[in-house]
Amino acid sequence: MTAASKAPKRGAKGITEKEVHDVEEMSTPRTPVIYEVVRRLGDDEMARPATSLWWSGVAAGLSISFSLLAQAILEEHLPEADWQPLVSKLGYCVGFLMVVLGNQQLFTESTITAVLPVLKDLTLKSVWRMARLWGIVLGANFCGTLFAALFCTFTPALPAELLQGMQAISRDLLALSWTEMVFHGISSGFLIAAMVWMIPSAESAKFLVITMMTYVIAIGGFTHIVAGSMEANMLMLAGDWQPWQMLGQFFVPVLIGNIVGGTALFAVISYAQVMEEI
Repeated sequence: MTAASKAPKRGAKGITEKEVHDVEEMSTPRTPVIYEVVRRLGDDEMARPATSLWWSGVAAGLSISFSLLAQAILEEHLPEADWQPLVSKLGYCVGFLMVVLGNQQLFTESTITAVLPVLKDLTLKSVWRMARLWGIVLGANFCGTLFAALFCTFTPALPAELLQGMQAISRDLLALSWTEMVFHGISSGFLIAAMVWMIPSAESAKFLVITMMTYVIAIGGFTHIVAGSMEANMLMLAGDWQPWQMLGQFFVPVLIGNIVGGTALFAVISYAQVMEEI
């Protein structure tokens, strides 16, 4: 068939074979395709050696500490104004961009990626694989943020004004009750899970997707177990919280909220909408 014969004549109905191919290329992946991409990602993560998961999780904890640092830098240089938080909160996105684009292990991402394989194959083995991933990554993330907080607090790495700025931002957590920590964590967990779900179809817009979703978390004042643990550790080292207060008033309620938002809400709903098609 010649090129001329492939092209429809003026007034003819239909599209050429090349145009059909172009339509397929430009189309958004069907929901079952997105589900399968995220599920396979979870399978791959759960199959990784414990050592790899640990160090990737530590790297994520260190990287996400730059969210607090970037916010403090912006606030230090911005004038006092009603719009200041809308700009300074963009700094919150920095750590997430480093983590997600760097393919580092972040606990809240695994609240959907590791859950979808379990929902498809609900066995004790699958549940154990998920629990193993969660335990290693969460512990590694926390160690990474704790090291970052120690480094910022007890070394001359930062000017005194910048350290005080980081501590001032962290003190926003002190105003939240246990219940508020939980429900703010639900919103954050849902948004992070939505971000992970959107990334396979985002292609070159990944940067914007990550920035948009994490910016909403920042300006909404929602609580995130990893990014927030940097702030909680800063408060503990500054003497605002005792270790048991940090664990009881921040870590436990936010962890519950993030798991409910990312797993019980987003992951289960995502699976429910495709379970008859897979």
